[in-house]
Amino acid sequence: MSETIFTKIINREIPAEIVYEDDLALAFKDINPQAPVHLLIIPKQPIATANAITQDDREIVGHLYWVAGQIARRDGFADDGYRLVMNCNDDGGQTVYHIHVHMLAGKPLGWPPYQDRVKTK
Repeated sequence: MSETIFTKIINREIPAEIVYEDDLALAFKDINPQAPVHLLIIPKQPIATANAITQDDREIVGHLYWVAGQIARRDGFADDGYRLVMNCNDDGGQTVYHIHVHMLAGKPLGWPPYQDRVKTK
């Protein structure tokens, strides 16, 4: 897998507002927030897409969601609620090919979250 902007954040080559870190994961504020709280939770191990997750990656992927719960309780929005999203590939809205969980909170979140883009030929 080629280096991504997330690899550079993990390696501290570019700055990010980090809100959580442990041996397996890193969470930081999204630079283009779509809600009052918009964090990205990433594994330190690079995995390109949800399609690339293997049986051996189950622990790390579960850990990302565990981290989300820890952050929500720590920051006081667990009871109000929040949204967790992992996009996969271009049509799924993935722009950085290193899996990541978007964590959105701080306001009521509607559905659908946005108007779907329609491909035209």
